Amino acid sequence: MFSSKRAAKITGVLFLLAAISAVVGVLLYNPILSNPNYLVEGSRHANQVALGALMELILVISAVGTATTMFPILRKYNETIALWHVCFRFLEAVVITVGLISVLALLTLSQTFLAAGSLDTASFEAAGTSLIAIHDWTFMLGPLFFLGVNTIMYSYIFYKTRLVPRFISVLGIIGAICVFVCALLVMFDVIEQVSLWGGILAVPVAATEMTLAIWLIAKGFNEQALASLAAKKNAFS
Repeated sequence: MFSSKRAAKITGVLFLLAAISAVVGVLLYNPILSNPNYLVEGSRHANQVALGALMELILVISAVGTATTMFPILRKYNETIALWHVCFRFLEAVVITVGLISVLALLTLSQTFLAAGSLDTASFEAAGTSLIAIHDWTFMLGPLFFLGVNTIMYSYIFYKTRLVPRFISVLGIIGAICVFVCALLVMFDVIEQVSLWGGILAVPVAATEMTLAIWLIAKGFNEQALASLAAKKNAFS
């Protein structure tokens, strides 16, 4: 019982850290990703951009952490789905890391551009455009596509086992479908990820993670459901 309660609290804290660091990281990247004059502004705000990268590192660690802390719980119902969840969460973390590296490379490009006295602007802009594109695609694949896959897997197990209240599981399934649809719409250039529709489609999954985090910290997993899963496992062993 102690172990499951500790796992629940750690998972809840990690979900909160992931959400906060993701939002803060995006905001801190503004000078280098959202400013048309990024080759100059990136270098001028180097510490801010580096702090944004640190936030994304925290996001990566938190994402991997939620997968590993939930694995012993999820595997009680279905070890295959639990293992898939870990694998896809790791893929999400890897994709986010690639995007993070592209931003740091863009920062170096900006600093080199200023040090070179703004010569050969066209070449620097071409390289910068490529690095921004890498970040944009990883920003779509990680926080949308893989997040949708991960969320629907743990939400399905939570729904079947009642480890958390059903409304959280249902919200998670809805949120997963919404972000997955958003990923497809962004991929085929129907909408922009940072847009009104992108924000609307991301609300359910954000609400799921916040609600789940608070519930796990305050209440933990349903102990009766855990006991029932353990009894079924012993019966088949």
